[in-house]
Amino acid sequence: MTSRIRRAGEDSLLVETGSLEISHRLDALLRADRPAGVVEIVPGPETVLVTAPGADLSGLRSLLSHLLGTARDAGAGPSTAGRSVTVPVVYDGADLDDVAALSGLSAEEVVERHTRRELVVGWLGFAPGFAYLTGLDPALYVPRLPTPRTAVPAGAVAIAGPYSAVYPSASPGGWRLLGRSLMAVWDVTADPPAVLTPGTRVRFRAVAG
Repeated sequence: MTSRIRRAGEDSLLVETGSLEISHRLDALLRADRPAGVVEIVPGPETVLVTAPGADLSGLRSLLSHLLGTARDAGAGPSTAGRSVTVPVVYDGADLDDVAALSGLSAEEVVERHTRRELVVGWLGFAPGFAYLTGLDPALYVPRLPTPRTAVPAGAVAIAGPYSAVYPSASPGGWRLLGRSLMAVWDVTADPPAVLTPGTRVRFRAVAG
């Protein structure tokens, strides 16, 4: 598998891992024994961004190359299985019926398919604490809204393409809303502030409103 480690701005290195699984393993290795000077580790679908202001990036590059080799070995390093979180959801979203129509299912079948599978947090992006959940049932792959909403409330549970998410805070958004959860997935006073961190396994559970 081809991979590269390249400079990203003045203080960061971007490791091209080639897969989400290896990104998660490298992320776990870095967090288990954080290198000196590293202030931020951001895993992505096929990358891990490592930011270390003022650090020796040449030395860090050598370390990352070694850790990347370890990450490619599924039996080495810390576990990336992640913890498990259950998110209670009231399935009364504004787009539930439209998702049903687009997927050729009933609203009840949409809910059943959304709650049936265990999803995994792939990475965080778009907004602080916004977790892209991978593993969605392909029957629920629907496009984003043609025109994004100017405001989506915190706790909204949504899908778009192959991903699902829980909006961590009120923001604009173009994902299709299936329901809402009272579970707070982002708290700036907590450590870590994000409940849904990369590698976390997530199940949605339907509850009464």
